[in-house]
Amino acid sequence: MSTTAESIPSLEFLLDVPIKLTVELGSCQISMRDLLQLNVGSVVQLDKSANASVDLYVNQKLVARGEVVVVEENFGIKITEIMSRTAGT
Repeated sequence: MSTTAESIPSLEFLLDVPIKLTVELGSCQISMRDLLQLNVGSVVQLDKSANASVDLYVNQKLVARGEVVVVEENFGIKITEIMSRTAGT
């Protein structure tokens, strides 16, 4: 059975499907005691250095890494690496 351009269904309808995009700056483990002592202005130290790449997830799957940037008065991510299909599986 040969496949022609006319017989391939268009996937354009998928372009409007919402996805969840998450950026992970880092993580840490703290005790419940320390968690309950957090206040406004408290600093929680994460396991990544300030110049390390952040991970970008789509629906909980790692798809890219990047750098945090400031765009006008908002945070953004500059993509520096796109994961291969086999990475993160």
